[in-house]
Amino acid sequence: METRVTTIVNKPEPMLLPEYCKGCGRCIDSCTKDCIALGTEINPLTGLVPVVLDLERCNHCGLCIDACPEPFGMRPEGEEVAFELMDPAHLGGPRPFDAPTPIPQPDVTVPLPERTTMVMKGTYAAAVGAVLAGCRHVYGYPITPSTEGAELMAKVQPALDGVFVQAVSEVATVNMMYGAGGAGKRCMTFTSSPGFSLMLEGVSYLIGAEVPAVFVNIMRGGPGLGNIAPEQSDIKLACRGLGHGNTQAIVLAPATPQEMLDCSMLAFELAFKYRNPVVILGDGYLGQMTGKVHLPDHMVVPGIPEWAVWGDQSHRGNLICSIELSEAGLEAHNQALDAKYARMSAAEQRADLHRCDDAEVVLVACNTPAQAAKGAVKELRAKGVKAGLFRPITLWPFPIDALRTVLPNARRVVVVEASSGQLEDELRLALSHADLPTPPLSHVRRQGGVLPSVSEIVDHVLTLPNSSEREVR
Repeated sequence: METRVTTIVNKPEPMLLPEYCKGCGRCIDSCTKDCIALGTEINPLTGLVPVVLDLERCNHCGLCIDACPEPFGMRPEGEEVAFELMDPAHLGGPRPFDAPTPIPQPDVTVPLPERTTMVMKGTYAAAVGAVLAGCRHVYGYPITPSTEGAELMAKVQPALDGVFVQAVSEVATVNMMYGAGGAGKRCMTFTSSPGFSLMLEGVSYLIGAEVPAVFVNIMRGGPGLGNIAPEQSDIKLACRGLGHGNTQAIVLAPATPQEMLDCSMLAFELAFKYRNPVVILGDGYLGQMTGKVHLPDHMVVPGIPEWAVWGDQSHRGNLICSIELSEAGLEAHNQALDAKYARMSAAEQRADLHRCDDAEVVLVACNTPAQAAKGAVKELRAKGVKAGLFRPITLWPFPIDALRTVLPNARRVVVVEASSGQLEDELRLALSHADLPTPPLSHVRRQGGVLPSVSEIVDHVLTLPNSSEREVR
């Protein structure tokens, strides 16, 4: 008589690791017993909705495990330990090398012979300043009225063993800057208002990853395509809107071609001092008008910072990254950025004060409108009005410490600008944070490419109430 032996195979039940499930539903389609259903609750670790299991009718066929496209999502019961989440730093075993402590290669300052005064337009002056500051990596996309700066860089960089790349877009431009800046190289771009808007995601990445870069934004009329005439349309964007999250950058506002050169050199110094982008805001007139420019007595040959992802033995352990998946880690990173912003705000306020010592009417203006305001001060003084010009050179941080010394004598503050109040908003915000009592504020504003004129400013001041006592509010 034949004896049959029956072998019972106990297959393990399927089990789900929710952090690996993306809710695709393939396991649902494979299950013949309807033991799996779409979930309704978001997994806080992933932001996705994993499936849910009800194994009362499960026959342990394993088809759901085979159907799962994620290698660790649906597993046989008992194998979860083998697929425990691990710190990426420990994956792949020990490093094949010990990352040495990076050795910084410092910048070298080279003296320059004295040169005669040059006459050049603002965009050219910014380009010359960048070259003298050691910039040899320039990326950009043409946009009026900033293109001449990029054109000059395209001519001179190859002769200096530098690089100029005309990218396919502003988005490509800013990401090229991310790569060059992350390698510790001094890089920049020339753009104008709509182009700068397109770069903001990349600017946010640069700030989050603490990568230095310089943006020369020659502002033009907006919104939309607007026109190519001068306007101060991007003050609020540069000071308050550099991408999602906690983002700030030093914003420089030159008023002459000479300052375009000086601010360009300063921008690279500040960008690497704080490992942060710096924005130079010019306007369409300032970018295109010519003026006298004196070259500095030195130039910079940049070294390699210790944090750079340079690729050599010394720097091979470095990492540039703006992502922090842990909430606690991202909070700590933002707190570190806040501390850096506080250092910037305390140390980098810059302003130019013209006849403000006894000024009872203080004009506040920057960029090309500051030139008209300066002319208005001269005419108002001739008419017996004690007027002065407070010109912020840093729009962020706003130079409130310098303004604090001017306000005690001031009866009126008049903001002169080519926008609908963006400069005035920065002024009011700085005054509020400083909790300063201020005299009445008024303004002279033009838009669309029209700049305030000397006569408009003078007429406005002369129509203000002539208070015998200083009004404070």
